[in-house]
Amino acid sequence: MAFMEYALAALSLHHLLVVTVGIVVGIALGAMPGLSSTFACAVMLPLTFTMPPVTALIFLGSVYMASTYGGSLSAILLNTPGTPQSIATTLDGFPMAKAGDGNLALSLACVASVVGGLVGVLALVAIAPPLARMALSFGPAEFFWLAIFGLTMIASLSEANLIKGLLSGLLGVLLSMVGIAVVSADTRFTFDLPALVGGVPIVPATIGLLCVPVVIDMVATKAQHMSMPLARSGFRLREALALCWRGRVNLGRSSLIGIFVGILPAAGGAIASLVAYTAALRSARPNERYGEGEPNGIIASESANNTTVGSGLVPTFVLGIPGTPPDAVILAAMLIHGLQIGPALFVQQGDIVFTFAAGMTIASLLMLPIGLAIGQYIYAAIIRTPKTVLAPLIALSTLLGGFAIQNSYVDVVVMLVLGITAWIIGRLGFPAAPIVLGLLLGPIAERGYSQAMMIGQATGNVTGMFFGRPLSQLIIACIVVALVLPYVFKWLVAKEVRSHAPAKH
Repeated sequence: MAFMEYALAALSLHHLLVVTVGIVVGIALGAMPGLSSTFACAVMLPLTFTMPPVTALIFLGSVYMASTYGGSLSAILLNTPGTPQSIATTLDGFPMAKAGDGNLALSLACVASVVGGLVGVLALVAIAPPLARMALSFGPAEFFWLAIFGLTMIASLSEANLIKGLLSGLLGVLLSMVGIAVVSADTRFTFDLPALVGGVPIVPATIGLLCVPVVIDMVATKAQHMSMPLARSGFRLREALALCWRGRVNLGRSSLIGIFVGILPAAGGAIASLVAYTAALRSARPNERYGEGEPNGIIASESANNTTVGSGLVPTFVLGIPGTPPDAVILAAMLIHGLQIGPALFVQQGDIVFTFAAGMTIASLLMLPIGLAIGQYIYAAIIRTPKTVLAPLIALSTLLGGFAIQNSYVDVVVMLVLGITAWIIGRLGFPAAPIVLGLLLGPIAERGYSQAMMIGQATGNVTGMFFGRPLSQLIIACIVVALVLPYVFKWLVAKEVRSHAPAKH
C-alpha cells in the first residue's frame, strides 16, 4: 500500500509536467558537446529553490538521467560525445550512423538508457544500505587497484596497435599529473604558468581530444559526413528491442557494472561506460565487430552510464558522499531544502526518498517516447544539413562548451591545443580514447597509491597494505583475468577454426 501511495504521488499532474520538462531540458543540454550532466544539473539548480523538496529532487534527477542519454545523440551523429559518459558510445555509434543506421543506433541508445535507468533506480531502493557498506570498505589500496583495472582497458581500446595505445594512455596519466599533487600538494609540470596550477581541466580536455579532431576532419575531407539511409527509416524500435533482447547478457552485465561503479565515489558514468564496453569487447563473439558499428557496443555503454544515475545516489543518500559528479548538485539541493543526509533519511523522511524513486522510474519510462522523438528529429536535421553549415556549428558549440564550464579562456586554449595534438598524433596511429582514459583514472590511481604507501610505511607493512587485503586480492585477480582472457578467447576461436577446417590431402 505504501508503494502505491508513493507511485500515485509521483504520478500527479504536477510531477508528470516536471518530469517531462526535465527530460526535454536534459536531452537538449546533454546533446551539446561540452555541457556535461554536472553542468545541466547545476544550471537548473536555482529553479528548484522554490519547489517542494521531492519535486526539486525529481526535476534534477530527470535532468541528470536525460542529459546522460542526450550525450549519445551527438556521440552517434557527430562522433562528439555530448557528455563524458558517452565517450564509449562514439566507438560504434558513429560508424553505424555513417553506414546509414543512425536511427537504429539512436533507438538502441534510448532503449539501453531506459533499461539502465530502471536498474539504477532499483539499486537505489532495494540495495542501498548493503551497497553503501561495501563502498565504505574500499580503502586507498582498493581504489589504486581499481584504477589499474580500469587502465587495462587500454589493451582493448587499442587492439590495432597495443604499444601506441599504451603510450597514449601513459600520456593521459602524465596530463593528469599536471598541477598540484592530489596528496602531497607539490606543484608539478606547470612550467611556471599559473593557469596550469589547477591541473588540466577534465571536460575541456575531453572535448578537445575527442571533438576537435572530428571538426578538423570534417573540414579537411570532401566526403559527406554521414550516409543517407536508403530504405529503412523511422524509429526502428522493433529492431532495437530485438537487438537488446539478443544482447540481454551484455545488457545485464553492463547494468551490474554501472551499479558497482556508480556507488564508488568519484568514478561516475564515463568510467562505467568504458568498463562495460571493455567487458563486452572481451567477451565478443567472432562475428561481432566492435569499433565498426557493433550494436552491443552502444548497448553496453548506454546501459552502464544510465545505471550510475540511480546507483550513484546510494552513497549520496546514505553517506553524504556523491557517487558521481552530478550527485554533488543533487546533494546541494537536499541540503538547501533541509533534508537530513545519512541512514536516518530512509527512516525519518522515507516518503521523500521513495516518492523520488517512483518519480525517477516514471522519468526512465517517459524517456523512451520523448527520447526517440527528439532523437529522430535531431537525426533528420543533421543528416540534411550541409557539411559547410554543420562544421562551423559544431566548432562553435565545441568552443562554447569548453568555455562554459568555468568561463575560462584558458580552458578553450587547453581544449584547442589538446585537440590539434590529438588530430596530429591520430594521423600517426595514436588513438585519443586511451588518453582520455588515462586522464580520468590518473588522479584516482595516484591518490590511492600515495595514501596506501603512507599508511603502509606508518604501519611497517607496505606489502600487506597493497596485497594483503581481501578486496585488493579480488581486484588483482580481476586484473589478471582481464589481461589473460582476451588471449584465451583468441586461442579458443583459433582452435575452433582449425577443428572445422577441411583436412589437407
